[in-house]
Amino acid sequence: MLRIVLGVIVGFIAWLIVWIGVEKIISAVWPAFGVHQNAFEEVIKNGGQFTPDTTMLLTHIVLGSIVSVIAGFLAALIAGENSRAPFIVGILLLLMGVMKAVMSWPYVPIWYHVIFTAILLPMAVVGGKLIATKL
Repeated sequence: MLRIVLGVIVGFIAWLIVWIGVEKIISAVWPAFGVHQNAFEEVIKNGGQFTPDTTMLLTHIVLGSIVSVIAGFLAALIAGENSRAPFIVGILLLLMGVMKAVMSWPYVPIWYHVIFTAILLPMAVVGGKLIATKL
């Protein structure tokens, strides 16, 4: 049980670290991404107008998928099992995704909210399944 809890914690924290790190790297190599991110963060903090770029939104969906797979994989690896820990990580990511959707609802199209939030749980489970069933 302790390994499952540790796996969930590590998987969730890894998701946050990898997400932020990759966003910083993408912003450094693709300046338009960084400008878009900064404008989005500013409008979330202070309100105002924001026009989302579809390419940036699709980039976030792909990034969210990859990072969720990594989080599920790490959770399963540490937990020593590939079902409960990735599922719990996925639930936590889903809750965080819903919170993000609520915060950014007026600024981003509904299709983005639905897709981004919907991928978090299944991709974490897929990441867990990448670990052999018999660990």
